[in-house]
Amino acid sequence: MKAKTIALFGLKIVVLTFLLFVSFSIAAVLSGVAGVVQTAESTGTMAGTLLMCLLDTLVLSYLILRSRWTGWRLVLTVFFVFYGVKTFMSQIETVVFLKYLVDIVPAEMIPKLFVQGAIAAAIFSPLAVLVHGRMKGTGEGPEPAQGAARPWTEWVWKLALIAVIYVVVYISFGAFVFKPLAGEAFQAYYGDLQLPGWILPFQALRGLMWAALALPVVRTMKGRPWEARLAVALLFSVLMASNLLIPTEIMPQAIRMAHLVEVSSSNFLFGWIVGWLLLKGKSGKAGGA
Repeated sequence: MKAKTIALFGLKIVVLTFLLFVSFSIAAVLSGVAGVVQTAESTGTMAGTLLMCLLDTLVLSYLILRSRWTGWRLVLTVFFVFYGVKTFMSQIETVVFLKYLVDIVPAEMIPKLFVQGAIAAAIFSPLAVLVHGRMKGTGEGPEPAQGAARPWTEWVWKLALIAVIYVVVYISFGAFVFKPLAGEAFQAYYGDLQLPGWILPFQALRGLMWAALALPVVRTMKGRPWEARLAVALLFSVLMASNLLIPTEIMPQAIRMAHLVEVSSSNFLFGWIVGWLLLKGKSGKAGGA
């Protein structure tokens, strides 16, 4: 890659990072989140938000630049994945556990967070595709073979397996990564939290939602299969975990950092597995590296 190309790419990332920061700021005002969320001291909040925007920009840029789609089809894909992972999948669990966390997360903040995420994604998605020069064109190459129709029985066992794997990953990383890292802060923060009996079916359902978010990614990515798996893993891990880079008064730092490690590592592993399963051929062999 020539120095000029690298410099131009770096400039685009800087511009898009700034645009994403502005998008979140506008969305916070329009949704009313700015008047509800209590953040920590401004310097740490600004630094955390900028780092979040940079990381989100990088992984979304990878999706955009390696996509075989262009124009509004690509814009809608970016919006779907960006909003789905960063906002919907993050906040749906908060909604489910709200009655247990009402003293931590104000109930009136939840719908505002959903709206904020939608506004930010709607502003940023077309801008990102435009800045990277992918608004025009007919795309590159035919649809991948993995996007072809498959027997319903194959979809049944794959989706069932994905749901089970997510439950296992969710429980394992919570017990063996998050709790040890959180230490005494875990009991102080979550001491009164009692997991309901339906938590496992709910997490299995979330596993299916994750699969739905991964499907357009594996279909749009060009190149070798490992690139699609990497894209899913990075999108799942970075877009969700980067939220935890921003200091906030509703979550102690020890809890936030423990969740950061837990979410980034578990979602990367799960995303890679989901990408591998969705690309797995009918013959039973996964796509090559």
